[in-house]
Amino acid sequence: MSVVPSIRTTGLRTSLPEDRGQDLILPDDAHNRALVANVHPPAWVNPEPTGCYNLVVVGAGTAGLVSAAGAAGLGAKVALVERHLLGGDCLNFGCVPSKGILRSAHAVHDVRTAASFGVQVDGVVRVDFGAAMARMRGLRAGISRNDSVHRLTALGVDVYLGEARFLAGETLEVGGCRLRFKRAVLATGARAAGLPVPGLAEAGYLTNETVFSLTELPRRLVVIGAGPIGCELAQAFRRFGSEVTVVSLDERLLPREDEDAAAIVTARFEKEGVNLALGARLVRVAREGASKVVAFDRGRGEEQVAGDEVLVAVGRAPNVEALGLEAAGIEFDRFGVKVDDRLRTTNRRVYAAGDICSVHKFTHAADAMARVVLQNALFFGRKKASALRIPWCTYTDPEVAHVGLYEKEAVAKGLDVRTHTVELAEVDRAILDGEAEGFARVHVDARSGHILGATLVARHAGDMLGEVVLAMNEGHRIDALSRAIAPYPTQGEVWKRLGDAHQRLRLTPRLKRWLARWFSLGR
Repeated sequence: MSVVPSIRTTGLRTSLPEDRGQDLILPDDAHNRALVANVHPPAWVNPEPTGCYNLVVVGAGTAGLVSAAGAAGLGAKVALVERHLLGGDCLNFGCVPSKGILRSAHAVHDVRTAASFGVQVDGVVRVDFGAAMARMRGLRAGISRNDSVHRLTALGVDVYLGEARFLAGETLEVGGCRLRFKRAVLATGARAAGLPVPGLAEAGYLTNETVFSLTELPRRLVVIGAGPIGCELAQAFRRFGSEVTVVSLDERLLPREDEDAAAIVTARFEKEGVNLALGARLVRVAREGASKVVAFDRGRGEEQVAGDEVLVAVGRAPNVEALGLEAAGIEFDRFGVKVDDRLRTTNRRVYAAGDICSVHKFTHAADAMARVVLQNALFFGRKKASALRIPWCTYTDPEVAHVGLYEKEAVAKGLDVRTHTVELAEVDRAILDGEAEGFARVHVDARSGHILGATLVARHAGDMLGEVVLAMNEGHRIDALSRAIAPYPTQGEVWKRLGDAHQRLRLTPRLKRWLARWFSLGR
């Protein structure tokens, strides 16, 4: 059996114009027209503001949508301002489209490995990249109804499309309209960070904001960055049939994660044929004919790799420009808007949530922060962002999910840490699924038994982590994992095994001697 890519071609635009809603996302097809009709209707007419708003929300990504819909649901008078597409990065350029194409890439991998499950696939299996991307666009358009202008207005939110700019501490302007507010929320998110590498801009490159507009599979793809976005897309494009090289200054993939977790992903990448150039300092990028040549140095002289496309995935930069923050007395820096633990900016009327102010640049983190803002801004609440336990997951295959502290962080805090690890090779269902490559790990406070953090490497790690997150949120000790009864056989049994591992530590030599005497009495 062989797998060969089937390639379609179309134009690719790498900018997002601010004045024509129908051109905000490409290609121009029925799916994207349906998307834009939901999240930036070209014929939309902004409402006329009347009176003072209880809450004005700037930015309609996850944090903004949750803030606006939540406040309107409580009866507040709410305005929502968005300059590009409602739904933000998550819907349009992030979570939704990426997971759509990752599912197609998983299907390709499953076909390639079908023989190991006793399934023979005869003939040539073709990867239709254009069809996979069209599938993603169709699903994204359907999901966009949840984030649409029409849904928000039905909830009672006044939606304004256009650039927002603060005029004063309690007033902003959009499209010639002045909006006065009692409270406001900044939720403008972040964008793909650029790289000051000579020749990169001239050669042209993709980011998460443009890569999902592709309909032609690049024969060669150079990914700059070894973090979650770079790793997820590198593996997906390799499975589709691209020759992929990951170039990164970091010495290993996923540098934030435990080394042995990253090592499993690295081994999988190498097995699947992803080329790795790690610990590499970028020198320059140059266009040579149809190729884009990336030059780098790993301490042994200059090396080069050529690609048809270059994808830059090196982090996020907050969207703070052109908002008139100075006029509102809102302090910010290159990391974003400055907030206190209640997510209030230096203007006491204005709060912030999501990527514009958080180190945790995840959709679910933005959602959780917006809920903190609603309580604090509208009801004089005292909820603290630092109390949130934010899990995250990198959706490679296998996935790497984490919540709480890593062991080194717990030790640095002076905690007495016990770490337990169970390999998935010890879990029956993982063996039967052919997914025994991975492990589960928990870090426990040795004195209290409370869970300090957990890491899971498994094909569905993101779906499996919730049990531990709930235990941590509810203040349960690790023995709660032991008491929970999991259906057999499931991969989720791994948490029970970890709980049992900790319980066995309670069987001290002294207790063993007491039990021996007890049973010697014929009990």
